[in-house]
Amino acid sequence: MPAAAPLAYGIVVVGASWGGLNALSRLVADVDADFPLPIAIVQHRSKESDHLLAHLLQDRTALTVKEIEDKEPIAPGNVYVAPPDYHLLVDLLEDGPQFSLSVDPPVRYSRPSIDVAFVAAADAFGARVVGVVLTGANEDGAAGLRRIADRGGYAIVQDPNTAEIRTMPQAALNAVPNAEVLPLDRMGACLTRLGRLRHPARLRDLPPRTPGPARTS
Repeated sequence: MPAAAPLAYGIVVVGASWGGLNALSRLVADVDADFPLPIAIVQHRSKESDHLLAHLLQDRTALTVKEIEDKEPIAPGNVYVAPPDYHLLVDLLEDGPQFSLSVDPPVRYSRPSIDVAFVAAADAFGARVVGVVLTGANEDGAAGLRRIADRGGYAIVQDPNTAEIRTMPQAALNAVPNAEVLPLDRMGACLTRLGRLRHPARLRDLPPRTPGPARTS
């Protein structure tokens, strides 16, 4: 019997800002307990922030959640949280991928920057990246999601009309108009499906989205 094809995707990277705790909690709760891919989360936090985010998310999922340490190997089926005041990078080594942390200047006033993490993941994993942009109050993540799409990866954006703050998902959607747009309560099922694919789904297979009217309330 021929060996099964490898999984289509190698990593999921998720960016969130204002309102991110609630959105991330729902997302990790809805992903299957045997999800096979690593999930890297970049949540905007101040440098004075505590390190409780990983513990709070651990309460919502059976997957192992941990805050990233410098030079940490990337293992399947774990949820990794970028620490405050460090940019998150991805390196491909002979013995496998690893995270590294950087103290380069903030990008869009943020460290960690979602754009920096998305670009690093796209450059390391190419078409094997799933990028997810959630609620937030600035445009961080839009350029990074564009890089993921340009490398052939899969882009997902929270429906701006369902986000606590629509600015960040709307900017991401403007940058990647044919991204898959989902309400938060459907994202976990979508990631679970993508995580089991043996052949990559392509954004070009999705019809371009016609933006709806801006929410006024």
